[in-house]
Amino acid sequence: MAVLTITADNFEKEVLQADKPVLIDFWASWCGPCRMFSPTIDEIATEYADEVIVGKVNVDEENSLAQQFQVASIPTLILFKEGKAAKSSIGVIAKEDVIAMFR
Repeated sequence: MAVLTITADNFEKEVLQADKPVLIDFWASWCGPCRMFSPTIDEIATEYADEVIVGKVNVDEENSLAQQFQVASIPTLILFKEGKAAKSSIGVIAKEDVIAMFR
């Protein structure tokens, strides 16, 4: 499954009402570490589509979401379970560590 683009308009439907955990990558196009991390996020979205929904929030375009979840550094990952932020991670982490967030 492809990575979803999460916006303020679809956040409630795609994240809060999701029937499985949702992993969101807060990123920006100018962020080098974000670009480096992106292929890992894309792989997880494809390989673990049956376990987790993966979305991305562009912090420049969706500043209100970044503020709502107090995202001060990017990349930041936040895992939502049953509509609530359950776990988070700041910075580039190993693929295994990302997987461990939702397993």
